[in-house]
Amino acid sequence: MSDDEARIVEIRLDSASIVRWSREVEHERQVAVFDLLERNSFALVNGFAGPYRVELSLREANLVFAVENQGERRTEITLSMRPFRRLIKDYFLICDSYFQAIKSASPSRIEAIDMGRRGLHDEGADKLGEALADKVEIDNETARRLFTLICVLHIRG
Repeated sequence: MSDDEARIVEIRLDSASIVRWSREVEHERQVAVFDLLERNSFALVNGFAGPYRVELSLREANLVFAVENQGERRTEITLSMRPFRRLIKDYFLICDSYFQAIKSASPSRIEAIDMGRRGLHDEGADKLGEALADKVEIDNETARRLFTLICVLHIRG
């Protein structure tokens, strides 16, 4: 499969899965979508060729990737969110600490919190890559951006 085929060209978050977004969360979502569309590697394992359009949604306790190509072939990939729950909760907590810290904390404190935030983000990307390994081939940067979008879907009012 060529590089032009092994990529996401459009990504959407199911609006029914979303409750609320703060200004910071909307910014994170926009950056993740922009970066993902600029450069990503995504190919179905033993599936149809891309380029792909992907919609992420939550259905019960599952994350659903609705994947289709330009030829209108479509499939769904469903992952249980159970293995991600604790990691997403911890990621939210540290992100909240980070957003509070940038308002008044010292640069060294902000840097320390940001390092923890990046570590949890890397862990989430690794876990996502492992969960998708037999379904989708993705690189680490794509996994990181998808993990950000998965976290955005989990924000509740």
